[in-house]
Amino acid sequence: MRKSQTILPALRAAFPKTIPIFAGFWFLGLTYGIYMHTAGFSFWYPMLMSLTIFAGSVEFVAVNLLLGAFNPVQAFVMALMINARHLFYGISMLDRYNGTGWKKFYLIFGMCDESFSINYTAEIPPDVDRGWFMFFVTLLNHLYWFTGATLGGIFGSLIQFNTEGLEFVVTAMFVVIFLEQWLKEQRHTSSLLGLALSLLCLLAFGAERFITPAMLAILGVLTLLRAPLEKGVDAP
Repeated sequence: MRKSQTILPALRAAFPKTIPIFAGFWFLGLTYGIYMHTAGFSFWYPMLMSLTIFAGSVEFVAVNLLLGAFNPVQAFVMALMINARHLFYGISMLDRYNGTGWKKFYLIFGMCDESFSINYTAEIPPDVDRGWFMFFVTLLNHLYWFTGATLGGIFGSLIQFNTEGLEFVVTAMFVVIFLEQWLKEQRHTSSLLGLALSLLCLLAFGAERFITPAMLAILGVLTLLRAPLEKGVDAP
């Protein structure tokens, strides 16, 4: 089989899955680029940071870090805390990334929340190469963020609008992904467990600190219940 016969079907299968991400990433990327411009940075900064860091929350925080005193330890700790959830994403994707060859390095680098959600839950057609499908999901999402941030930095002085509440775009996007997964499930045990544990952690730790405890709790409970869940039997 020629390489094009493997790559093109994977691209065609991956692109429709990323359309909701395109809408969210372009809005947020433009906002980020404009924010960098208003902070006094050239468009090179959002362009290069979106290309090499590719972590939206960290990139927004990095604006204040760049404007403050040089403190690499603080920057490292803050970035680690903000993206600690990616540790659990990585554990979940160990099996899925096996056998992807050189693409595995880019898949690890480019794994954001949205790419993880698609690559973990998507039903890949049997005639589509799994590695190339995940690669294109990751690459397309990366390009959406990169182009949005770059254009925001270039045209920041020309675009003026109220960005208050714009972050809700990502929340709405995750709700849509969750609902799609819910409709595909025959049993909703794992989804309900995730919601319940997240709610408990939200009540216990507050909105600012609940994500990491919730991820730990979900990982622990789903690991304990892995056998009955894989068999399709609800645990007692």
